[in-house]
Amino acid sequence: MSAENLKSQYPVSAFGRVAVLFGGKSAEREVSLKSGNAVLQALLSAGVDAFGIDVGTDLLQRLNSEKIDRAFIVLHGRGGEDGAMQGLLECAGIPYTGSGILASALAMDKLRTKQVWQSLGLSTPRHAVLASAADCEAAALDLGFPLIVKPAHEGSSIGMAKVGDLQALIAAWQDASGYDSQVLVEQWIAGPEFTIAVLRGQVLPPIALGTPHSFYDYDAKYLANDTQYRIPCGLDADKEAELVELTARACEAVGIQGWARADVMQDGNGRFWLLEVNTVPGMTDHSLVPMAAKAAGLDFQQLVLAILADSLEARG
Repeated sequence: MSAENLKSQYPVSAFGRVAVLFGGKSAEREVSLKSGNAVLQALLSAGVDAFGIDVGTDLLQRLNSEKIDRAFIVLHGRGGEDGAMQGLLECAGIPYTGSGILASALAMDKLRTKQVWQSLGLSTPRHAVLASAADCEAAALDLGFPLIVKPAHEGSSIGMAKVGDLQALIAAWQDASGYDSQVLVEQWIAGPEFTIAVLRGQVLPPIALGTPHSFYDYDAKYLANDTQYRIPCGLDADKEAELVELTARACEAVGIQGWARADVMQDGNGRFWLLEVNTVPGMTDHSLVPMAAKAAGLDFQQLVLAILADSLEARG
């Protein structure tokens, strides 16, 4: 699919009045505010009849009182990316951007996403679920060090930590438990990291990430100026094709629709390992989907309109 095929082919009047949903109450609220405002400004500058809603306790009242023809979801994390908002909008009869209820809920759950991938023979790092110090000890014996600890239902690397011994593992599990009742620990994959966006059924050019941090954490994603992004990603043609195919299969397995972004590691033997897939990726000035779209020939406004156009095709 070419860049021209990715672009919206609809006049802006076809979208009607668009509510951009952002903010919310999740741990990713600040990122969502930045993403949402960027999306809203892009829609307004394109001539779309759009307005913003900082999602709070009055959301139901706003949905009932405002004239809304469709919703552009830019809510990161729980309450917006986990199927809850999608379900609410389905009940309200309001078409929306991105994946549906099931895919959103599944992708937000890192454990069950991994289980789906494993069932299909897609490579994802070995892992364990942590609920006690004894679980930490068992995981250390089974998986070895280093390891990475992550809340199962958070994004933006919130609550994540790389650990190299049992004491650090227990401390990281306790910290992650403050964000989520379910905590995962995974084998550490040493090697380059890639992030791959998908848009309207097409896998966009992969991006290779580099950071002086121990991993691509919250600061590296949104604040640091020393994070490195490479497009082209540096893989040879065969390995890049393999990465693109793996990403397509991983997103299809979850049921991704519209747009998303997958994170993948490559080990020293050249093997790729799926980490997770995000159904409402960031849209800030540090975000990766706009970067990948630009490499595919779409500017930010064209990207936003393409995401919105997919909602028209998918949900009327």
